[in-house]
Amino acid sequence: MKTGCETDPMIRVSRLVKRYGGKPVVSGISFEVAEGEVFGLLGPNGAGKTTTMEMIEGLRLPDEGEIFVGGIDAIRHRDRVKRIIGVQLQSTALFEHLTVRESLQLYASFYGTAQPLDSLIDSFDLREKERTLVKHLSGGQRQRLAIALAVVHDPKVLFLDEPTTGLDPQARRGLWEIIRKLKEEGRTIFLSTHYMEEAEQLCDRVAIMDRGEIIALDTPAGLIRGLESESVVEFTAETEAGAPFHRLPGVKEVRRAGDRQRDVILLTDRLQETLSGLITWAGERGVALKDLRTRTATLEDVFLQRTGKRLTQE
Repeated sequence: MKTGCETDPMIRVSRLVKRYGGKPVVSGISFEVAEGEVFGLLGPNGAGKTTTMEMIEGLRLPDEGEIFVGGIDAIRHRDRVKRIIGVQLQSTALFEHLTVRESLQLYASFYGTAQPLDSLIDSFDLREKERTLVKHLSGGQRQRLAIALAVVHDPKVLFLDEPTTGLDPQARRGLWEIIRKLKEEGRTIFLSTHYMEEAEQLCDRVAIMDRGEIIALDTPAGLIRGLESESVVEFTAETEAGAPFHRLPGVKEVRRAGDRQRDVILLTDRLQETLSGLITWAGERGVALKDLRTRTATLEDVFLQRTGKRLTQE
């Protein structure tokens, strides 16, 4: 499992622990994030990822461990770290009765230096809405504004906590382009997301967290290669739980889900042979294969294999 960076990291977390009521929520995790990297943190609800981000941001103190951001001890010098980071929270509280421009002016006043507001307005595609009250913005426009507010002071590191949750596909992809531009500017981006496609599209590396521990860390492509399966076959069938799908040619793993375990997922490295064997097997036994489809293996399959869960929206 890859946990480090070849050069001095922008973020270094060592043996980080957080407990609530004596129960560990984060259990001794360690990882590094390189300068200019988009680093994704994935995990089911309750995995500890939000607590991890809040400790790095200085919003919570850890019980044990070390955190360095930009070479600064983030536990001892939280105020210094806050000057070089920007944070977009999962539910950023915006001032509903300010305009877009007034919101940016307000946040800019909190810092000694700030980026030119006109440049920010244009970069975040908010020019047509600059004099619109926040309460009249769409979900995508509000999220663009929230991220613009997080970078108004030109931070080196940007934390994005599920930035596209609840957005329609078009708005989500629009935000992806903004995140790519922020990376091109040289910023380090720490991203938490519920969308596997988003992680695959944006992240240089991804950490999968479950029950307070990091259980996998690699590039999206590296994690998918770790499945040792290039393709996935999915179908629904009325079969016994012990049906020998694992004996079909090329099948590396069999999963069952859904009502009475009728939904079947086969991971295979020999798609044509697996399909041929499956259809022959079903024909000989008179089993109807419903909703039969194939696809390339994705990060969702990695997550399901590692955690036994799908990463679903709240």
